[in-house]
Amino acid sequence: MIDGAHVIVYSHDAEADRAFFRDVLEYPHVDAGGGWLVFRLPPAELAVHPAEAADQHELYLMCSDLDAVMQKLTARGVQFTEPVTEARWGRLTKFRLPGGGAVGIYEPRHPRATDL
Repeated sequence: MIDGAHVIVYSHDAEADRAFFRDVLEYPHVDAGGGWLVFRLPPAELAVHPAEAADQHELYLMCSDLDAVMQKLTARGVQFTEPVTEARWGRLTKFRLPGGGAVGIYEPRHPRATDL
């Protein structure tokens, strides 16, 4: 019935963030018209967390080697905004998008739903 999901990242500088996903993360994309790029994401999973305010959502990218990814992205000028946190479910940090937003990235220690 449902065959995909569409994630939206809101930005103060959408063109800069589109260039970041295109040039720095090298995500394949299509032009939906007028330079409006839509990116193919890696396989994804969805988790539902309890919260007081249910009107906010977060984007975390996943990787199998956080240290290697951080080294590669740092060499491309990416600024990480938090030190790596060690949690029972994974290692995580965040980086800044050119448009001002933050994106999380983590190396999961839990089974990945994308492996099903």
